Amino acid sequence: MFYQPKDGHNLPHNPFNALVTPRPIGWISSVSQAGKVNLAPYSFFNAVAYFPPQVMFSSTGHHQQGGLKDSVSNIRETGEFVVNIATYDLREALNKTSAPAPHDVDEFDYAELEKAESHIVSVPRVAESPAHLECKLTQIVDLPYEDQHGPNLAVFGEVVGIHIDESILVDGLVDAKKMAPISRMGYQDFSALGDLFTMKRPTWK
Repeated sequence: MFYQPKDGHNLPHNPFNALVTPRPIGWISSVSQAGKVNLAPYSFFNAVAYFPPQVMFSSTGHHQQGGLKDSVSNIRETGEFVVNIATYDLREALNKTSAPAPHDVDEFDYAELEKAESHIVSVPRVAESPAHLECKLTQIVDLPYEDQHGPNLAVFGEVVGIHIDESILVDGLVDAKKMAPISRMGYQDFSALGDLFTMKRPTWK
């Protein structure tokens, strides 16, 4: 089949995000200037640069109570956020934090997660997560959007601090199987880490 997104797909569910998979999950914690803490997962997330290390996540649509989603609003106010690595053991807590909770709800408390202090930013980390990226906002980019669906915003941040639990290090390398990250597939599906294989990058003679 072929379709143009502007014309619709005539399928039971939108296939777009089922084709671009697996996608890492950015479990973003943030705090407002008034001290309200937020924790939410974003499946449009990735690392985008090495030097300095940078990440991005994209927020789509309005908060169901109106206005920007809490993560974007908080980051815009304070210029800080933390990426908490989402793992298989934390999958149920992660899912709970995806609920469209009212603005004054602390998702750490709602998902029964412990807060850990960050070293550089003022945003708390998910203590149970094995790795965290402390980030400073660099820019928020407005992307094209359709009025009825609300804004599409890409949030970029520089990673200024990295926490790694030593339990996931083997011979000085992060062991992906010990970390056990989960990723987002299409529809309501998620994926745990499967088989790994190694391919050395070729050189050009």
